Amino acid sequence: MTDRHHLLVYGGTFAAVGDGGDISGVRGVGSPDGLFVRDARHLSRWQLTVDGAVPEALSPVADGDTARCALVPRGGRNEPPAYTLFREQAVGDASFIESLRVTSNRPVPTTVRLAITADADFTDQFELRSDHRTYAKTGVTRSRQVLDDGVEFTYQRGEWRSITTVTADPAPDGVEETGTGARRLVWALDLEPHGTAELTLRVMARPHGDKRALRVPRSPAALTGQLLALEGEFVEGVAFPTGWPELAAACARGLADLASLQVPATGPDGEELRVPAAGAPWFLTLLGRDALLTSLFALPYRPQLAAATLPALAATQATETGIDAVSQPGKIVHEVRHGELAHFGQVPYGRYYGSVDATPLFLILLGAYVEQTGDAPTARRLERHARAAIAWMLDHGGLTSRGYLVYRADQGGLANQNWKDSPGAICSADGTRPGGPVMAAGAQGYAYDALRRTAWLSRTVWQDETYAALLEQAAADLRDRFQRDFWMPDRSFPALALDGGGRQVDALASDAGHLLWSGLLDKEYGELVGRRLLEPDFFSGWGVRTLAAGQPAYHPLSYHRGSVWPHDNALIALGLARYGLHDEARTVAHALVDAATTTGHRLPEVLAGYGRDTHAEPVPYPHACVRESRSAAAPLALLTAVGGA
Repeated sequence: MTDRHHLLVYGGTFAAVGDGGDISGVRGVGSPDGLFVRDARHLSRWQLTVDGAVPEALSPVADGDTARCALVPRGGRNEPPAYTLFREQAVGDASFIESLRVTSNRPVPTTVRLAITADADFTDQFELRSDHRTYAKTGVTRSRQVLDDGVEFTYQRGEWRSITTVTADPAPDGVEETGTGARRLVWALDLEPHGTAELTLRVMARPHGDKRALRVPRSPAALTGQLLALEGEFVEGVAFPTGWPELAAACARGLADLASLQVPATGPDGEELRVPAAGAPWFLTLLGRDALLTSLFALPYRPQLAAATLPALAATQATETGIDAVSQPGKIVHEVRHGELAHFGQVPYGRYYGSVDATPLFLILLGAYVEQTGDAPTARRLERHARAAIAWMLDHGGLTSRGYLVYRADQGGLANQNWKDSPGAICSADGTRPGGPVMAAGAQGYAYDALRRTAWLSRTVWQDETYAALLEQAAADLRDRFQRDFWMPDRSFPALALDGGGRQVDALASDAGHLLWSGLLDKEYGELVGRRLLEPDFFSGWGVRTLAAGQPAYHPLSYHRGSVWPHDNALIALGLARYGLHDEARTVAHALVDAATTTGHRLPEVLAGYGRDTHAEPVPYPHACVRESRSAAAPLALLTAVGGA
């Protein structure tokens, strides 16, 4: 997020507002501002003017669940402001509410002319990405209807229909046209000497297909109260470490963020669920890999996340082959979108399966969840889905034919389909990208763990000894192959990937830590890898870099080639602890907790790779999600890895 954008999140709704509480709708390099619901912008302009001018921020919006600021008319030192405006804003489920209080600073009666200019462009989020792609939209109609207490904006394209309703109490004195699609709600407020007047404005978004009967709460305070209650439920009962207050604060902040990042989903039998969204602003939706890792990190403390994520992903599991969506029977979905462009097939992400690792992670979470909770009925209910996921790994995934999970670049979607999914993220040390099919190291670790955990389920819950033995043998064979084909003896480290010809992609990358988490490496190899990850070229002091410094491919501000990712480091810490490298695990944990302490105990999606020896505070990555579920859950994984040490 840029400095002038402040994020308010509640479930599948978020608003990004400026320092003065306004929404300009101007496309920026970072995130867009506006009110967003189900991938569409339901407020593209929300601008306050007083006596025809934009006031200046006396006290700008600060980070928090409620946006509060104080504004005054622009003037000089010799012109004390005639009045002060206090704005308070919050978001709820498909709603936005603002309380506006105007206080006169004069000893005589004053009339203040106040206006809110509002517009709803219903732009799909994919149109606001920095790639500047354009999408044809034919047959679109837009309408604006003046109401007794506000205005309603409607967008129609074929069967697609979305509505935004703006109402005010007291009702505006008038609703004016602006020469654009925006409408201006105006009031003339008569203030007594040092008197005060208050307005409440409510915005209700009705996205296409959402038939719920929702009501906007009466005030921002009421919305904030709802969110605080939800956050309290998530935090309540978790035993935080008393000897490490900074880790305790990061865990509490992470759980509170997870509470606000829950979005609606549906299970196999149509049951309503709430699952962790990937993150705001760009990914406030179900992403398979992100929801699975978040649920795994939180499993010892909040198993209900896994209990919702598993059936939600089972319900979206692919049952047929689809070229555009990269779907194959048994594959777990990568991304689910609800916007206009997905609806009309103009982007492939309505249900998009471009992930090689969501499927094994689904099996890992299922096994871990049942082992943690003893919930055998869920294992039996999802047995069909688990067996289909195994079949995908063995067949379409490539384990049988190629010996490894394999992916190919998707021209209409993602070039890379492991967790490092940006173009060029999988590369050799010199930055060269592999051609043809790619076998990423981390995904093989997940496959190994998935085979072993599903074998355990088969033996203990499904009572199928033959299937369990087959899966255990497949896991053992994968482990032997991997250590033969991926290990680089001259570097005592595994390759990042194999290319289509089986050649090693030799970049030194943090993905090796995921192999520790999965248990794929022999103990001797695992200890070598674990200690190597803590050497200065990898370890920045704020965490392990995605790519070791000193390689030509390294860049501290690259998304996946030198940055520091909290969830990546959480997996590394868990892996280090698994191999008995407890001092190293504590070093990683302390680095992340220290980074969180500098940012209000909240870990962002990603940090720049600059070292702590030259930068006393972590350098932000410029386009990181501020609220990201895997990062929010990362402190819980650290607590599991090292306790309160």
